[in-house]
Amino acid sequence: MVTAKFAEIKQYIIARIESGEWEEHARVPSENQLTEQFGCSRMTARRALTELVDAGVLERSQGLGTFVASLKSQSPMLSIRNIADEIKDRGHGYSVRVLELTTIEASAPIAIALGLEPGDAVFYSVLVHCEQGLPLQLEERFVNPGLIPDYLAQDFSHLTPHEYLSRVAPLTEARHTIEAIVPKEQVQQRLEIAASEPCLQIIRRTWSRQGVVSFARLIHPGSRFRLGGHLTFK
Repeated sequence: MVTAKFAEIKQYIIARIESGEWEEHARVPSENQLTEQFGCSRMTARRALTELVDAGVLERSQGLGTFVASLKSQSPMLSIRNIADEIKDRGHGYSVRVLELTTIEASAPIAIALGLEPGDAVFYSVLVHCEQGLPLQLEERFVNPGLIPDYLAQDFSHLTPHEYLSRVAPLTEARHTIEAIVPKEQVQQRLEIAASEPCLQIIRRTWSRQGVVSFARLIHPGSRFRLGGHLTFK
């Protein structure tokens, strides 16, 4: 199978970053240089660079060029994406560890978040999403069993909870809060971080047309993750 030119350029850039040849903040070849090197159109070279910028691998500085971005993984702050797709878009390997998948009784805060009564049964999952083998996100999720009855039957080693929920209960609304936290010992162990490392926690509730679908805590090591965004004002 022939690799498309823009994908070939992306692979070339990612390979040099991962090998350490191009370090953080190093300037990468321009569109014109890539056009000449790969014998492609400037539009093809621009597409490759743009997709890597959008994935957080590269960053542009107007008038200066395109550079290797900070090596922290970056997620868009104002959108909800499948973490497996985010990692793969950066050209990195994705893997997951499923730690818990069970039914529990809802505590008062969880019941309120899901629109249930305290003590009602809720589905509960804990996963660690990894990038290049390193834990990037600890996902603790509580799911409304009345809306998603088959949640526990899923194999989350092959698809993420977000991906599954988006298929069976398309997202209509989401609310989240973001805060810095000092992780507890269990979180430190699951994320393989030192006790002194701060984390970024995202609390997220999601709705479908039928009601509140899930309540999730997403915890990221501060040294491996950042949130970013781009706003255009007219």
